[in-house]
Amino acid sequence: MSKHAFPEPQREGLYRAIHARRDVRSQFLPDPVPPDVLARLLRAAHHAPSVGFMQPWDFIVIDRLETKQAIKALYDHANAEASGHYDGERAALYRRLKLEGIVDSPINLCITCDRTRGGPHVLGRDTVLDADLFSTCLAVQNLWLAARAEGIGVGWVSILSPARLADLLGLPENVVPVAYLCIGYVTEFLPRPELETAGWRSRLPLDSLMHGNRWGEPLLDTPLLDAIADTQP
Repeated sequence: MSKHAFPEPQREGLYRAIHARRDVRSQFLPDPVPPDVLARLLRAAHHAPSVGFMQPWDFIVIDRLETKQAIKALYDHANAEASGHYDGERAALYRRLKLEGIVDSPINLCITCDRTRGGPHVLGRDTVLDADLFSTCLAVQNLWLAARAEGIGVGWVSILSPARLADLLGLPENVVPVAYLCIGYVTEFLPRPELETAGWRSRLPLDSLMHGNRWGEPLLDTPLLDAIADTQP
């Protein structure tokens, strides 16, 4: 084992946060998130890696009820449109799902991406122009894992029109919303993802997603396949 590895309890804590993280929609408590705890989450997000160290993210902390209600109205409109993509039992199941906690959660957080930060030529971004968006997603993941370690739930509301959300929040033209998050303490963290429990989708087995050297070629590394099988839940 590398001399740079964390001690075993710290490694276990990290992997526990990864595997026990949930997208929370229905379990929020009204209890406020203390400022020092929220500050730790934001600092974790701000320490995410970013292409060219451009740090393209900004954080809009939303606790005003009127703003939450306006965002909820945007969600209701987008969700009504989305429900039209499904028929029969699938449509009925979709309508039963609770897919947001905008008003229920004490804190909403919009994480944005400034697509001009760092100037016209950002180191490492010449060939992958969306690397700034990917970097911002890493900030979201950092915050989400830190929140789980703090016992705080996070729910990502993706059923929103980015253009309407940007207009409502007054974002400059060069800034786009990447993640709209609901944050707060919860009654419980479900043992499995809520969509899996509801029968919407199941987690794909990792070994079915493995390729060797080229897409579609079998992975012939038997020890790795055995190790993957040993770590399947």
